Amino acid sequence: MEYKDYYRILGVDRNASLEEIKRAYRRLARQFHPDVNPGDKVAEERFKEINEAYQVLSDPQKRRQYDVLGRGWHQWQRSAASGGFEDFARRWFGQAGPGVQFVDLDDLFGRGSLADLLEAFFNIGQPRARTTYRRARRGKDMEVAVELTLEEAYHGATRRVRRGDGRVITAKIPPGARTGSRIRLSGQGEPGRGGGPPGDLYLRITVKPHPIFRQEGDDLWRDLDLDLYTAVLGGEVAVETLDGPVRLKIPPGTSSGKTFRLRGKGMPRPGRPDRRGNLYVVARVQVPSRLSAREWELFEELARLQGRAAS
Repeated sequence: MEYKDYYRILGVDRNASLEEIKRAYRRLARQFHPDVNPGDKVAEERFKEINEAYQVLSDPQKRRQYDVLGRGWHQWQRSAASGGFEDFARRWFGQAGPGVQFVDLDDLFGRGSLADLLEAFFNIGQPRARTTYRRARRGKDMEVAVELTLEEAYHGATRRVRRGDGRVITAKIPPGARTGSRIRLSGQGEPGRGGGPPGDLYLRITVKPHPIFRQEGDDLWRDLDLDLYTAVLGGEVAVETLDGPVRLKIPPGTSSGKTFRLRGKGMPRPGRPDRRGNLYVVARVQVPSRLSAREWELFEELARLQGRAAS
């Protein structure tokens, strides 16, 4: 397996502190996250490398092994997983035949370095002793169903959810969520096995129907009842949006079905809350079912004028 310089991958010095490693990881993980680079295979592979490097360098014990073994790190990983230390030793220290002993590692590396490491992990000095190692496995992903009101989907929300290890955390749901979307909480799924990383936790979103608004992608639709007089003569009416009321000018002669567009009053776009869809308002002209005597006379007068104009 090709040697990977985990320090170079994270862009940190070999003497970097754990906090410096964490900061570098968070910055790179955000930059190359698959959600930020959908369909980008190069970014996806880079993200995997970043995670692999962080899993080793953020663990003091694994980091020490990696620093000491260098290019033998991956060979040790394979040998440890299969319990085959003898093969590893032959590759790195030579074949020990009858009457041949390994050189004292303390003399070569000093007490407390490689000698301690190999003794701790491979039971050197214990004849016939053999250590078995479990292969590291990533934890399983989990999915939790989350139901939101349209207002919560518009403004963003939080939910208390249970992680794979049983702990309860507060998850942030960004503005613009819609039915069917999945939000990934990296590393919050089931714990890994044998030192493997945890899986991810996914929030599957469902937005409840709203009594006024209908959501279609980034856009919102709603009906607006207009009285006959405003529809005929024109005017200005208040229209309720998810951001509060706005004033809408109604031109004279507005008929049922006429659609008005309010730019930027729709849903926030996922990942771009500063950009929003539109709100479409459909006029529904309400014809009065009851008229006073005076109103009746006026409508009859209008009918006569209309008839005269038509003739």
